[in-house]
Amino acid sequence: MIKEYQKQLNRLHVVLDALAIIIAYSLAYLIIASRKDAIALPARFYFSVLVIIVPAALILNWMNGMYAPKRSLSKRRELGGIFTSNTILLLLFTLVLFLGSKNQYIYNFSRSLIIYFYVFTMVLETIERAAIRLALRDIRKKGYNSKEVLLVGYSRAAEGFIDRCRMNPEWGYRIRGILDDRRKAGYEYKKIPVIGSIGSLSNQLEENKIENTLDEIVITLSLQDYDYLEDIVNECEKSGVHTKFVPDYNNIIPTIPQIEDVQGLPVINIRRLPLSEGVNAFFKRSVDIFGSLFGLVIFSPVMLITMIAVKCSSPGPVFYKQERVGRHGKSFNMYKFRSMVVQEEDDEKKEWTTRNDPRVTGVGRFIRKTSIDEMPQFWNILKGDMSLVGPRPERPQFVEKFKEEIPHYMIKHQVRPGLTGWAQVNGYRGDTSIEARIEHDLYYIENWTAGFDFKIMFLTIFKGFINKNAY
Repeated sequence: MIKEYQKQLNRLHVVLDALAIIIAYSLAYLIIASRKDAIALPARFYFSVLVIIVPAALILNWMNGMYAPKRSLSKRRELGGIFTSNTILLLLFTLVLFLGSKNQYIYNFSRSLIIYFYVFTMVLETIERAAIRLALRDIRKKGYNSKEVLLVGYSRAAEGFIDRCRMNPEWGYRIRGILDDRRKAGYEYKKIPVIGSIGSLSNQLEENKIENTLDEIVITLSLQDYDYLEDIVNECEKSGVHTKFVPDYNNIIPTIPQIEDVQGLPVINIRRLPLSEGVNAFFKRSVDIFGSLFGLVIFSPVMLITMIAVKCSSPGPVFYKQERVGRHGKSFNMYKFRSMVVQEEDDEKKEWTTRNDPRVTGVGRFIRKTSIDEMPQFWNILKGDMSLVGPRPERPQFVEKFKEEIPHYMIKHQVRPGLTGWAQVNGYRGDTSIEARIEHDLYYIENWTAGFDFKIMFLTIFKGFINKNAY
């Protein structure tokens, strides 16, 4: 099924997901219908909502990469996608009920049904996708519809390909062996032997014309053997055997590259940036606008109390603005509640805050520790200077310093800086390793999904507010 019919498999996934959603919703309805006092609306209204829920759920699954090929979608990522898609759908459902509470139908809509539906959908989708994986694995283990593969070239790419095939038997790859000039015949990597030199490829292909057992050739040449690449490709093309190329550049480009077609010319983007895609950028900005407005409203009592406390703690303004570097290296003024005594601008720029820093006021120490001082940044998010989630912005003088000292540091400026981020929820805040912080920032940038943002915001609630490294 996977071998040449990925589109059909994706369609099957969509159909099965839609069925799982409808069944989960029906089960949820049956439960609340059994409690006569819980039903205040006719059944036809409840089921008419499926016209909106099913497409919305499938779109969320698609946005979370749930219809990617099994070769690129790990079990952990698939489970994460199921959780993320359904949680976002639950939040959207809840938001509609909250905003439309004045409507009679929405007001009387059963809240219990939503909870049951959320639980049943996650369970059924998990069972459905696990069943598909088990079915594919069983089919491949029995030798049906498997691919006989020959690797050309021994390299890190070859080892990586073998490792992944062994971990995922449902892919159906059976590796015949490796052709290489730098390893003698008989050398093995995880029981996959070198069976000849690269020059013996033509003999292998000639034999295959008779036996017709080879389904795919995977070119995994090491960088020093790329001189052979053109001849190998020509040889494979003449044979008619399907051929793939796995480049051996992981040690040069330690990222997730993205290939785009420029009028027939394949161009490798050194770094994959999901937020450079219009749909993703639009969705993230929409969440930022809604989230910042929600934050300004819900935290307004806390901010009012903080304003009074800051004003009473020491002479000076309530708010403090500081120049930071944002997306595309453009500077902006980031707002905070003032937590230090007023000082000359040149003195303030000289150093970071240290433990027991005499410049920090009593109120300032508390609001820095609890991150309350960051709340005015909801205004920066609403303006578009920042995002709810992203790498934390830094001051210009430190950007100039770090870009010379830390590899890939400037990549973080390809997205909007955030109020919170992947580095922050993992404990890298304040006086912690800059290198580790950048490593987490780059991981976030390359692996962004809507679900990843919600995960970070969720984690921020539990371990992102209290900052033990804030002085």
